[in-house]
Amino acid sequence: MNSAMPAPLHNPVSPTSPVVAAAAAEAVKANVTHRVEAMRHTATVAREQRETVGNPRVENAQVSCSDINVFYGDAHAIKSVSLDLGQNEILAMIGPSGCGKSTFLRCMNRMNDTIDHCRVTGSIMLEGEDINRHDVDVVPLRARVGMVFQKPNPFPKSVWENVAFGPRIHRLATNKADLDEIVESSLRRAGLWDEVKDRLDKPGTGLSGGQQQRLCIARAIAVQPEVLLMDEPCSALDPISTARIEELMIELGKELTIAIVTHSMQQAARVSTRTAFFHLGDLIEIGSTKSIFSAPRHQLTEDYVTGVFG
Repeated sequence: MNSAMPAPLHNPVSPTSPVVAAAAAEAVKANVTHRVEAMRHTATVAREQRETVGNPRVENAQVSCSDINVFYGDAHAIKSVSLDLGQNEILAMIGPSGCGKSTFLRCMNRMNDTIDHCRVTGSIMLEGEDINRHDVDVVPLRARVGMVFQKPNPFPKSVWENVAFGPRIHRLATNKADLDEIVESSLRRAGLWDEVKDRLDKPGTGLSGGQQQRLCIARAIAVQPEVLLMDEPCSALDPISTARIEELMIELGKELTIAIVTHSMQQAARVSTRTAFFHLGDLIEIGSTKSIFSAPRHQLTEDYVTGVFG
C-alpha cells in the first residue's frame, strides 16, 4: 500500500503571482487613463461652450444679477454671470472647488468688499436698487441680505446677546421687552428655543456645533432679512445636525429667498427648488433641481453630477 500523500493541486495563478500583480497594475493604469481623458474632455467642453444652458431669469426675482465679473488681481474668478433669485425659492449652487460659487454668493451682500484686490463689475438689483453702486451703505444691505458661513461663528457673548445684537444695532427694538420678544421668536424659528431657553445667559460658544450654527441662523433672521445666503452651512456638522439645518432651510424658504452653496449634491437635491452649476467661473447650467440631477442638458453638468470629475 502506497502511504505517500497525494501532491497538492497546483494553482497556476496565486493572488501574489506576478501575473495577478501585472493585471492589477494594468487595471489601475487603465482607470487613471480613463479619468485623465475624461478630465481633458471636460476641459475642452468648458473652453468651447461658455453660454449658460437654461434660463437664468425668473418672473418673480427677489435678486437679479446681470453680467457679474469678479477679479482677484489679474485672476478672473467670475465671468459674466447673470442669474436671478426668485422670491421664496431655495437656489442651490454646486460645482467643484474653486469654481466661483462662493465668490458669486458673496457678491449678493458685498462681502467681497472685505477682500483686498477684489473687484466686482456688473449690476445686482435688490427690489429695484443696484447694490453695487458706490453710495450704497453695506450695513443695512447686510441686514436685508443675511449670511451664514461654513463654520459656525457665534459672538463671544451670551446666547441672548448673540440674537439681540443685530436688532439693537439696527434699532428694531426700543426696550428690553421688545428685544426679548425678537430673541425668542428668532430662536423658535431656528428650532433652538426649547434647547436654550434655560441658558440664554450662557455663552453661545458653549453650544454644540449644530446648535451654534442654528444660533447663527437665528442671529441672521433676527434683523428680518429678505434674502439669506448660506455658504456650505452643514459642511462641519454631523448628519443629525445637518438634517435639522436642512429642515430649517425648507421652513425658512416659505418666508425668505435662500441661496445655498453646497458640495453635497444630495443636500442640493433635498432642499432646493432650482440648481445652478458653476465651473471655472462660468455658470454652465441652471434649471429645476429635478432636471439638473435627472436629465442635465450640458455635458459638463452630466460629468459632474455622475462623478466623472469634482
